[in-house]
Amino acid sequence: MSSARTSVLPARLIRPEIQALDAYHVPPARGMLKLDAMENPYPLPQPLRDEIARAVADAEINRYPDAGAQQLKAAIRKVVDLPDGMDILLGNGSDEIIQLLALAVAKPGAVLMSVEPSFVMYRMIAIFAGMRYVGVPLREDFSLDPEAMLEAIRREQPALVFLAYPNNPTGNLFDAATVHRIIAAAPGLVVVDEAYYAFASHSFMGQLAQYENLLVMRTFSKLGMAGLRLGFLAGAAAWLSQLEKLRLPYNVGVLPQVVATRLLAHHGVLLAQATRIRQDRAALLQALTSLPGVQAYPSEANFILFRIARATALFEGLKRRGVLIKNLDGGHPALLDCLRVTVGTAEENERFIAALQESLRDE
Repeated sequence: MSSARTSVLPARLIRPEIQALDAYHVPPARGMLKLDAMENPYPLPQPLRDEIARAVADAEINRYPDAGAQQLKAAIRKVVDLPDGMDILLGNGSDEIIQLLALAVAKPGAVLMSVEPSFVMYRMIAIFAGMRYVGVPLREDFSLDPEAMLEAIRREQPALVFLAYPNNPTGNLFDAATVHRIIAAAPGLVVVDEAYYAFASHSFMGQLAQYENLLVMRTFSKLGMAGLRLGFLAGAAAWLSQLEKLRLPYNVGVLPQVVATRLLAHHGVLLAQATRIRQDRAALLQALTSLPGVQAYPSEANFILFRIARATALFEGLKRRGVLIKNLDGGHPALLDCLRVTVGTAEENERFIAALQESLRDE
């Protein structure tokens, strides 16, 4: 009797909208050339690795971390052009920050808005928090549709708007003037998600003091710290002090704090790698564009979106050749026949292009 009752508990107790979701899927990558997750492909210089090893050896992992992460916050302030009067909140990756924001404003009937296609976690976290999600379609070239966005804001009165800048998975920077119009028109918070800031030509960090409803979110994952799971939100203390109430205690552990603080002391090393990735991106875009039947989209991130017939079959062909990229075909109507490849090292990019050429011949 007890066993039978337990077997029906998920269906009875878990919210139906959660039951309807698919979990965020991370495919196995052991033994593969991994170009699916927008990671920095370059290792740290050996002297810096040695310095981190010594710092980790001395870390007090028997103690709880500094709950306020004061040293790490100070290190971030040194490398980020934060306007006067602005503060920062740390998260276990930017995903946690998105969730904090949604939980904070999730009054009955509240709307979370973004564009489509964009980062899937905006929609998923809206559902987690019990908010209504509204996705506004991008134009065919993946640019913002100003009229559609402003009309949706007027109609839906969103409590929270997320704009990925550059956008994921399309890689483009939205028109800055249109973003300004959206911020000015929004009745609630607008969060500009600058996860790929190190590879982009523009930022909204400098505009934080211009709008009372603007926050800027960043992660250090794409800069070379994906394994540390560290993100931050920048904005006025009036907002962040409220969000701090929702942040779980000790959400950034001892080792992430120690290692990230050391890495940010050598921020120039990471920025030099980002510069190299931008150079590699240009070469990869040119190589993709030269292939027959490939439509590659310009990118200001560390990945490139491209469209090609029989995309799923080509994705499987790449996997058989030991190359893992991201298959977006079927994930959204606007992404029909689309694949996304992370910019790797020059050698990795050459291996990817060779595998793609072989797969095209087989098809």
